[in-house]
Amino acid sequence: MIRSVAFAVILGLAGAGVLVSLGVWQLHRLEWKEAIIARAEARMAEAPITLPAMLDPVADRYRAVTATGRFTGEEAHVLTSTREMGPGFLVIAAFETGGRRILIDRGFVPETEKTTPRPPSEATVVGNLNWPDDVNSSTPPYDADRQIWYGRDLGGIASLLGTEPVLVIAREHTGDSIIPQPVTTAGFRNDHFNYAVTWFSLAAVWLGMTLYLLWRIRARSV
Repeated sequence: MIRSVAFAVILGLAGAGVLVSLGVWQLHRLEWKEAIIARAEARMAEAPITLPAMLDPVADRYRAVTATGRFTGEEAHVLTSTREMGPGFLVIAAFETGGRRILIDRGFVPETEKTTPRPPSEATVVGNLNWPDDVNSSTPPYDADRQIWYGRDLGGIASLLGTEPVLVIAREHTGDSIIPQPVTTAGFRNDHFNYAVTWFSLAAVWLGMTLYLLWRIRARSV
């Protein structure tokens, strides 16, 4: 009996310890993610500055900028959808400013407006720099026949339109009935608290099962 009790106690404490440590780790991850979100929100809320000549994809991500220039009429269309309007496309447009060509995410148009002519026009764009990470190994490649992208492949779109791999996501209307889709932290995944609760709950269940096992061992020995 003593050996069985010792084994059950060791197994129970070891298992609960592992589960609790995983829960604590998720709480640390929660703090880390909240700090990232806070920094991103602070950067988005800053007063816009003129688009810098030199950019760092890490340090300048979400930086608020303004650029004055000209939409060339060249576009890429990224398949997406909104809760309010259903399927459609993000319009990624070539933009000439200060002797350089960059990309502007102008926002959303319904499927029926993908091919609507949007001729060259002068504009001042206010938005936020971003280097989207919505393309991965499972994202379908560019459909050249339908001229559809399935994610904001910054390098691929820049190559197609002959621009720098620099993207400003417009946070104000840029014309042509395009609905701006400003960058926000709403899409940031932060499930670490729920994960922590799950691990702690499993630890409690594990301890409960250990107590039940100890009770069974004691009952059999009586």
